[in-house]
Amino acid sequence: MPGLKHERLYLAPVAGVDEAGRGPLAGPVVAAAVILPARNVPRGIDDSKKLPATERARLCARITDCAIVGVGIVEADEIDTLNIYWATMKAMTIAVDQIATKLGCAPGHVLVDGNRLPRWGYASTPIVGGDALSRSIAAASIVAKHTRDTIMLQHHESYPQYDWASNKGYGAPAHRRALAEHGPCPLHRRSFAPVAQTVLQF
Repeated sequence: MPGLKHERLYLAPVAGVDEAGRGPLAGPVVAAAVILPARNVPRGIDDSKKLPATERARLCARITDCAIVGVGIVEADEIDTLNIYWATMKAMTIAVDQIATKLGCAPGHVLVDGNRLPRWGYASTPIVGGDALSRSIAAASIVAKHTRDTIMLQHHESYPQYDWASNKGYGAPAHRRALAEHGPCPLHRRSFAPVAQTVLQF
């Protein structure tokens, strides 16, 4: 389980931030910000990529119950307008703004997974591989991933032909075959090359 070494370097409360969904061909990009409690932190928090979906769901519920959590969601049409990098930065900013609203002030510090920071006024530090190094970032990765997966499962009900229940909007072979056969739907990112290529055919 990632430790709290990075959190202890800064003025509390320290928020961890991570995102899910930069690479998919469809659906939103989701960011989460989490300030863990000083005590009774749920056991098992780790990089979301290392956890099965059932464990992510369990931990997301526990984290949401005991921590201060913010979630930012930027939909596909805005991703196409901003590009995926700036859409991700916007989602992170929304998530931390929610944290600040709940606190009534800015967090003492924000730890962000990756090597870039949004253009915001928060004291913050990027940490490459942060979801494996910081427990707060790992918690944010769980909330972001579970939230986005839940959204894509809901969208699967409306667009079952793309098999989002299985691939969550990523460019899996079944998804790409469905794109070629049916064309894109309103939830596809038309600025992404595999989708843009099919737009011309429909």
